[in-house]
Amino acid sequence: MIDPDLVPFAPPARPIVGLPGLLAFRRNYIETFPRAAYEQGTTRITTGLTDMLLLCDPALIQEMLVDRADMFMRDQPSQRALAPVLGESSLLLAEGPEWRWQRRAAAPIFRHETLLSFVPAIAEIAAQQVERWRQAGDAPVEANGAMIRTTLDIIVATMLGGAANLNVEAYGRALGQALEAAQWLAVFAMLSLPRWTPFPGWWRTLRARNYLQREMERILAARRPQPSSRPDLLDLLLAARDAETGRHMTDAELLTNLLTFINAGHETTAVALTWTLWLVARDSVVQDQLVDEVRTVAGEAAIEPGHIEGLVLCRQVIQEAMRLYPPVPALARQPRVVVTLGEHRIEPATNVVVPIFALHRHERLWDNPATFAPGRFAPEAAKGRPRYAYLPFGAGPRVCIGSSFAMLEATVILAVLVRAFRLHAVPGHKPKPIARVSLRLQDGMKLRVEPR
Repeated sequence: MIDPDLVPFAPPARPIVGLPGLLAFRRNYIETFPRAAYEQGTTRITTGLTDMLLLCDPALIQEMLVDRADMFMRDQPSQRALAPVLGESSLLLAEGPEWRWQRRAAAPIFRHETLLSFVPAIAEIAAQQVERWRQAGDAPVEANGAMIRTTLDIIVATMLGGAANLNVEAYGRALGQALEAAQWLAVFAMLSLPRWTPFPGWWRTLRARNYLQREMERILAARRPQPSSRPDLLDLLLAARDAETGRHMTDAELLTNLLTFINAGHETTAVALTWTLWLVARDSVVQDQLVDEVRTVAGEAAIEPGHIEGLVLCRQVIQEAMRLYPPVPALARQPRVVVTLGEHRIEPATNVVVPIFALHRHERLWDNPATFAPGRFAPEAAKGRPRYAYLPFGAGPRVCIGSSFAMLEATVILAVLVRAFRLHAVPGHKPKPIARVSLRLQDGMKLRVEPR
């Protein structure tokens, strides 16, 4: 069974190579994954420009990301695409000992009990979005922009104590402009062009990046002498110490990690929620089940920490949305030395890519992959599925450190919104996913929201 609305494009029958391949990659790289990536465990693409191994075999994914993780590093195109916005020393991009000590220092920030303490703030900001939509009348709302605004408000409240005087709309625009350059930078890395090579929108991207960094520098300088009245994630980051060495983060490391947590955190959650709302709007049965669950668990009261465990279907719906539309649609590594994965000998210059968008729709791993079925993530249904067939947050030692926060945040927001509104898809509006750093929407997401 195939839902044609959930098939945004037809994968090419064969890999797109040469200059057409690079142009297609820059335009929307998920459209370059060939049909074989949805059907086979491995696909090797070798041209005069690149050597790439697409990996959709869960056992080999485990071998690379988990069992032999130390033998692989982040690929050069990703490093070059993300470094201008996040900084090369951030937790996301650092390698080796620099990455390990930062991971140890930051891990306590994301303890479950700490995250639960942010539920009231998340629920309050979601309620503010409810009020904005109540004033929209009968006109369709732009759900993607709303989710970007809501998740950035939440990051400001939970990470910056809400007292940072941050212009959320200006910051969001600057972040979008900075991330637009990512595909150009990745292509230039594949071509081994120098870092100073200009591209369309180069000055705009530079201004946006500088604005983001200045804002974080300002906030960090203001917070150092005066902690928040209510401890937040930035306070915890400032106090973070490596349990083994006692080392703490320098100002430069604090700045890059602050940029990482804020920029990567809100963008991916906003994308996941936007696709979730559209899928729910198209399925009245699932939508009614969600409303019943939220009202059974919380009634009409504000969502509280004690409600989270009971919002089982909310989590399953978000998980299924991230299967169909993974917030980060691919990840890549390069081996540090010559290694063998399965039957493939790969060199340090080889890009080993896990095309998560294709993996999550793989015909051998999922029944009816082009359908929306949240029941896939019920415990019994998930038992027989390979662990590494589903990677919305990556896997192994470098699994996303903020995954629990993202799921908690998305669950609360979804619960608040579906209890307040009946969601309707806009006839004729078929959103198209476009891969940048995250799986963004080419022309936004129109929905109709009807107050309950």
